[in-house]
Amino acid sequence: MILLVGLGNPTPDSQDNRHNVGFKIIDAINQKFGLSKQKPKFKGLLTTGNISNKKIYAIKPLTFMNNSGICIRELIEYFKITIDDVIVFHDDLDIDFGKIKTKFGGSTAGHNGIASIDKFIGKDYSRVRIGIGKPGLKIAASDFVLNNFNEDEKIELSKIILNIIDSIPILIDKKLDLFSSTVNNK
Repeated sequence: MILLVGLGNPTPDSQDNRHNVGFKIIDAINQKFGLSKQKPKFKGLLTTGNISNKKIYAIKPLTFMNNSGICIRELIEYFKITIDDVIVFHDDLDIDFGKIKTKFGGSTAGHNGIASIDKFIGKDYSRVRIGIGKPGLKIAASDFVLNNFNEDEKIELSKIILNIIDSIPILIDKKLDLFSSTVNNK
């Protein structure tokens, strides 16, 4: 079993925020692979299905970014999913817009959603970090991540998300480096 987690905030006005890129990826995975209809469970919107003969759970926590770990812990305890079978999609300020980096474990790098997950389940899970770029000098990082992508970025983001979902079978086989290079080189 693999748990795919997309981080974001559940309010309608957050839909196109940079912080919500994880939600967008989960929505695209659900659509591409025909996962079940989203159901409110475990303080999130849960879907299930199979990808490459593996049982997949995909969730968008509804606990807001800073409390994402609560949702994840409840779900993995209920379904007996091991922590190393958790893959989290999230925005990253330290990566150029549109670039993807993956890693297993590591620091939070100041990301409150990751800090919450670390607090509730530990650090031994995979992360897909989606670059959203850095804010200009006149805007705080906390404000930047809550801003919407501009129109050009939305077009580019659609292409990036397609590259990600086309390579999901590589990711669920936990071939993190191959996944990153495949997505970044398309």
